[in-house]
Amino acid sequence: MTSPALPPKDPVPHMASLERKALVLLTTVALTIVGFVLYVMFARGVFEQTQQLVLTSDDSEGVIVGMDMTFSGFPIGRVRRIELADDGKVRIVMEVPQKDARWLRTSSIFTLERGMVGDTRIRAFSGILTDPPLPANSERALLRGDMTAEIPRVVASVRALLENLENMTAEQSSVNTSLAHLKTVTERLTSRYGMLTGVLGSEDNAKKVIATLDNSNALLKNADQRVFGTGGVADDTQATLKITQATLSSSQAAIAQLTALLTDTRNTLTKVDAVLGEAQAVGANVRTVSADLGILRTEVEANLRRISQLTDEINRKWPFARDTEIKLP
Repeated sequence: MTSPALPPKDPVPHMASLERKALVLLTTVALTIVGFVLYVMFARGVFEQTQQLVLTSDDSEGVIVGMDMTFSGFPIGRVRRIELADDGKVRIVMEVPQKDARWLRTSSIFTLERGMVGDTRIRAFSGILTDPPLPANSERALLRGDMTAEIPRVVASVRALLENLENMTAEQSSVNTSLAHLKTVTERLTSRYGMLTGVLGSEDNAKKVIATLDNSNALLKNADQRVFGTGGVADDTQATLKITQATLSSSQAAIAQLTALLTDTRNTLTKVDAVLGEAQAVGANVRTVSADLGILRTEVEANLRRISQLTDEINRKWPFARDTEIKLP
């Protein structure tokens, strides 16, 4: 017996289920793509508030759109577009997030560095962070630091340095001549008389100088002996000073005697004046007065002779003014 044939199933519900799954899958994929795009845009700072900065340069070689501008190694902005100004200079428009714009000041400088190996970099330097913030839409010059541009100058400097070094090391160069002279001086310094030979040029001259110094020392020694030794000039001077002191003492004593004698003479002259007065008053007793005058004259002459002798003795003993004469009143 054969079983009755089953009626065919309706394919409509199965197709509807597949369509729903495909729609869900497509929706999920679309949402994923949109979310990824939004995430990338957010990560790239599309939704951040930014301010514009324009950097001007003579050449934009190596600069591309999207390149970062770094500050202390951290990216704080990126290149939005590159355009050519009417004056022929390159304008590099930068977008700087406002949260990172605080690192840019009015005194900041911007450099474009392109090394021999590696990419081109745009860097910002802010030495004084207390300066006013850099305003939006500011325009600053972009300083170039191209390492490859310095290669010709470096090569030229190296070539000049090598030429100078070759000239310095030549056989007849001043350096070799100076070294030869230095060698000669060193050999002289290491000789018997050392520094003297190096200064005077030969050992004979050094010997002469040393002999001269020895003679000078001997002369100084003899002079010292003659001046300060026993029986020298110093001793003679001291003896002379002692004699002079004794002579001065004797002179002082003689002067004292002379003073006493002059006093006696003055008294005698006073007596003579008195006698002369009496002679004038008593003119009758001429004989008596004449006798008195003879006696007084004898005393005066004796006193004058004593004064003359004492004066001669003073002139003979006086050490400093031998020709000086003592004049009596």
